[in-house]
Amino acid sequence: MKAIIMTVPGAPEVLQLAEVPLPRIQKPTEMLVRLKAAGVNPIDTKLRRRGTFYPERLPAILGCDGAGVVEQIGTAVQRFQPGDAVYFCQGGLGGQPGNYAEWTVVDERFVAPKPKSLSFIEAAAAPLVLITAWEALYDRARLQAGQRVLIHGGAGGVGHVAVQLAKLQGAMVGTTVSSRAKADFVRSLGADVAILYRETNFVEAVHQWTDGQGVDVTFDTVGGPVLGESFAATQIYGDLVTLLEPAPETPWKVARSRNQRVSFELMLTPMLQNLVEEQQVQATILTQCARLIDQGQLRLQVSQVLPLSEAIAAHRQLETGDMTGKLVLTIADS
Repeated sequence: MKAIIMTVPGAPEVLQLAEVPLPRIQKPTEMLVRLKAAGVNPIDTKLRRRGTFYPERLPAILGCDGAGVVEQIGTAVQRFQPGDAVYFCQGGLGGQPGNYAEWTVVDERFVAPKPKSLSFIEAAAAPLVLITAWEALYDRARLQAGQRVLIHGGAGGVGHVAVQLAKLQGAMVGTTVSSRAKADFVRSLGADVAILYRETNFVEAVHQWTDGQGVDVTFDTVGGPVLGESFAATQIYGDLVTLLEPAPETPWKVARSRNQRVSFELMLTPMLQNLVEEQQVQATILTQCARLIDQGQLRLQVSQVLPLSEAIAAHRQLETGDMTGKLVLTIADS
């Protein structure tokens, strides 16, 4: 089969289109899936640059997000049959082959039925960002109806899902964006306040919005100094959740003096630590999101679609940091 492989870490050019053996079912609960599309996420570009979590297992196939059709099932598979359309976040970290390929093998326990209203391209854009935003807002921050939440980078992959999930929870949503076009986009998703951070100090804007109190919850999808700057925008006893490692200069004294709770969200942990029950919970999140999507309450924004052979261009584009929504690789049938 055709796949994009990396044999060494480095620039986007280390990604190569190659012929590799077709994966085979090894366990009774596994399924062989013919992939139709693969999402491209920032974790892919990070692993390409610095190396995968399993550097001894090169060459590697990247890509955590996939959507496709079940072709074969193991003897213990109960929930799916050949011909079923599925989507999932599995593989692509260096231990298990990822989804920049024509075929993959996944465990049925970690897979969800594809939303009926989404194309395979749209479905492949969804799993990692759905799980990340859900866990960050609902599990880490315990967001409640009536609360105010600040979402940094609300037009991005995780951000645009987070805006919608927060509104579905009954929260009031403020979000930072880099342009007026992105401000219009997040408002179309339900954001109450769009802060142009290049023109406005977001802390001052939040204080104006909240009558000086600060938001109940801040969700940092950006990283760098943003987490530390957000302490002052978050109320006393408030919650902050970040996807990134805090900067060395993070002013933790401010968070401590305001009695704030800071949480980390890494949806890859269950996969990296081989936590079966937690991976099953994530598949349940995808099933719940599929229902919301098919009911028209949640949508995915795909901004760019490229063929599998143009994975290099996809990584270059993502690394510009100027994406609205998601980027997807489409995989032609053999």
